[in-house]
Amino acid sequence: MQKIVFFGGTGMTGQCAVRYALQKGLTVRLLVRSETTVPEDFKEKVELVKGDVTNVQDVKKAVAGQDLVCVVLGTRNDLKPTTAMSDGMTNIITAMKEASLETFSVCLSSFLFMEPDKVPAIFVNINGEHRRMLEMVKGCGLKFRAVLPPHIADEPQEKFATAYDKSPGHSRSISKLDLGQFLVDSLFDEAHSSKVIGICTIK
Repeated sequence: MQKIVFFGGTGMTGQCAVRYALQKGLTVRLLVRSETTVPEDFKEKVELVKGDVTNVQDVKKAVAGQDLVCVVLGTRNDLKPTTAMSDGMTNIITAMKEASLETFSVCLSSFLFMEPDKVPAIFVNINGEHRRMLEMVKGCGLKFRAVLPPHIADEPQEKFATAYDKSPGHSRSISKLDLGQFLVDSLFDEAHSSKVIGICTIK
């Protein structure tokens, strides 16, 4: 049974990915700042490691003994300038290399497929942070799956499409359930290794 650790596993998409990983029969660990953010329906089914992704020692503890890593860091709709996610990504890559782990998926944003000056002003700060993360991920030498979703919708599962280095273009949204599932399933498909992946619902 493979072991997977989630960073950001209590956010909207993270919860969907965690539930899917459990359904798939994986052994799941979460790094959490506070147990109060962990949904009751899976609290007893996962291992919780208390800590913060911006603390490299906490991240090393979370990564120890795992096989796979899934990064679904977010800001919970806070659009102010931040480096917490890119600092966290640096720590995750450092910890993975020390633990000889190779395979991870990371959720970013389809705004990264656009020219920076075309990104709506409200998202400029968060897009800059996502861009820092993507550059870091592409240069890390590990087997990454960088998943760049459009608007993440609180909707049922639908048929969805993926494409490399671009958005598939069928729509401007993806169900949080489909995105969570793909963040996990992509780890088991070598075709997606070291790829930047666009994803969206087929409408």
